[in-house]
Amino acid sequence: MKLHNKILLGLVGGAAAGVASKLMLGQSPELMWVVDKVATPIGQVFLRMLFMIVVPLIFGSVTLGVASLGDLSRIGRIGGKAMGFFLLTTAAAATIGLTLVNAIGPGKSIAPEVRTQLLAEYAGEATARVGAGATFGVETFVNIVPRNPVDSAARGDMLGLIFFSLIFGVALTQLSKDKAQPILAVLEGLVEVVTRIIGYAMRLAPYGVAGLIFGVTVRFGAEVLQSLAMYVVTVLAGLALQLFGVTGLLARFLAGIPYGTFFSKCRSLMVTAFSTSSSNASLPENIRTAEEQFGVPREIASFVLPLGATMNMNGTALFEGMTVLFLAQVFGVELSLTSQIIVVVMSVITAIGAAGVPGGSIPLLVLILETVGVPGEGIALILGVDRILDMSRTVPNVMGDQLTAVVIARSEGATLKLAD
Repeated sequence: MKLHNKILLGLVGGAAAGVASKLMLGQSPELMWVVDKVATPIGQVFLRMLFMIVVPLIFGSVTLGVASLGDLSRIGRIGGKAMGFFLLTTAAAATIGLTLVNAIGPGKSIAPEVRTQLLAEYAGEATARVGAGATFGVETFVNIVPRNPVDSAARGDMLGLIFFSLIFGVALTQLSKDKAQPILAVLEGLVEVVTRIIGYAMRLAPYGVAGLIFGVTVRFGAEVLQSLAMYVVTVLAGLALQLFGVTGLLARFLAGIPYGTFFSKCRSLMVTAFSTSSSNASLPENIRTAEEQFGVPREIASFVLPLGATMNMNGTALFEGMTVLFLAQVFGVELSLTSQIIVVVMSVITAIGAAGVPGGSIPLLVLILETVGVPGEGIALILGVDRILDMSRTVPNVMGDQLTAVVIARSEGATLKLAD
């Protein structure tokens, strides 16, 4: 059986087992013991193996990618294309989200007593999540330049690590060939070793995915889902439109990859993104998919995809815009067209600043809420269903990165596999 089928089987099997266990046993101590002591540890080992290699993968691949591009004008051209495409698709996602919420009005279906109950139940978690802190402003851009790249890597500051890797790669292009070659050889060896470790991690993927989804389905409160059903369905519809509408069609018309082929070759990537809820954890599989399935040149995949994992968050921007309008409807706050444009712009900007880890967008979402006059504590209303939405919005995030890589490769004259 192919790996992507094994992973899909693990996803479906884990979800089915979780739903069945919750229906039969509820929140029994025995079931929670299985979740805490068996399913979650298996999933965490898989996740940790992926996170373990993100730092060496980003440093090695980005530096090699920049050095392989060689010409500084080509580096600037590809970087400019990537950033422009990131902004274009992210803005499209946020606009789709706001349009759907305005049309459907899911916040108007929440009864006041349900709102009060959800606020009370998740107030503590909301305080903890927001208290984890998030600021966005001029300092965010200043902090892209790390004081200590090792410290940035240790703290999971991927923007700082990418900046250092970019500068390191640019500097390598300025050295004579005899001086640069030993460093490039070490980096190539590093990337090869990391690739082997990715293979080990992906062998665990079917079991890790099963454990992760089992824990989610057991813990997920059906009553919370029922009370927020309209909101959840609206968000999922928006994510589906972005993924199967915008992303799939752009792959067809800009990269020449047949619509069905694009998604079939990304099955393993989409399942990995859904189960890990993390663009960073999905990065190794994203790079592998771009190079092996679509024939994206290594220097382009290694340069564009790490940038995308940190800065290109289509699903996150869509989720943020929809959630702000949903909570505005719940609290009876009328947002003018100008305010909604501000929401779109801030969703695009803060999506760039969102961490590529599970739940990374929640603290920044509060900033948007308070900017447009919606109570920040309202974030507690959606925390009960955030995990399933987090898993879902990660898929358009990573698929947007994959789209960018194939489109840029095509624009640079590369011959892609499977393309018309």
